[in-house]
Amino acid sequence: MTTFTADATDAPTGKAKRRRSGGGMAIWRAVRGNGKALAGAILLLVFTVAAIFPQLFTSVSQPNNRAYPLSLPPSSAHLLGTTAYGQDIWAQLVWGTRETLVVAVVAGALASVLSVLIGIAAAYLGGIADDLLSLLIDVFLVIPAFPLIIVIAAYANGGNLAVIIGVLVITGWSYGARQLRAQALSLRRRDFLESARVRGENWFYIVVREILPTMVSLIAANFLGAALYAVLTAAGLQFIGLGSPTTVSWGTMLHWAQAGEALQTGQAWWVVAPGLCIALLGAGFALLNYAFDEIANPALRPVRRNRRNRVAQ
Repeated sequence: MTTFTADATDAPTGKAKRRRSGGGMAIWRAVRGNGKALAGAILLLVFTVAAIFPQLFTSVSQPNNRAYPLSLPPSSAHLLGTTAYGQDIWAQLVWGTRETLVVAVVAGALASVLSVLIGIAAAYLGGIADDLLSLLIDVFLVIPAFPLIIVIAAYANGGNLAVIIGVLVITGWSYGARQLRAQALSLRRRDFLESARVRGENWFYIVVREILPTMVSLIAANFLGAALYAVLTAAGLQFIGLGSPTTVSWGTMLHWAQAGEALQTGQAWWVVAPGLCIALLGAGFALLNYAFDEIANPALRPVRRNRRNRVAQ
């Protein structure tokens, strides 16, 4: 995991303000100039289009309908064949993108918001509040996450998308909060924050307009990490039967493929296709994270330039 360092100047100069306000352009330049990040962005774009407009990729509107002969091999009519229950595998794969991506984005966003609130509050408030919030972060860090997720999901009868997202948020915020707290602590006594206090700015202005803009890349990286965690963990929960059996997602596809003994009956695509999509979506989040590493850690940029210069010589 990359160690993040503060990317802010000590004085409230115009250059520092432009840097804090130009985070979006810096992110775009980093993505465009980094081959791995660009590949990750393209992967995420393809999955996003499939999730929003599944009709562009398949004419089947009810992927769970058992409307076809059982266990057909791949063909022009059924690109990946049919399941042992008479469902089109390609249609399920396309429509399953939506729920998988919703879990990733919603759980990742909520976990990131919780990380920001608790991590920055602990660093900014200090004192007893910092001690209590740090203790809370440490407790969630040492709890074995996946067994806890299984217990909570099973106790809540699983099957509900909101329950899965809820347990993912509960178990996925603490690592990001620890990183954000450390970053905010390094900024707390910087000159541009002291200047804001001297001007009489309230705490809300200082946090929102001064601290958060310097941490955009770290927050984005935490979101990507939380989204990746949500994709893999939700697929695991659905695979072991804690998801809703009536919904279509890559995890439930794997669950029914295992129940239908897909590998033993020569229906490899029933298993390979959703597994490969989970891997590609995870790779998209991980590759895109390279861009935010480069923004958050300026030391990575001159290293790459020096390497290119040595190669050119």
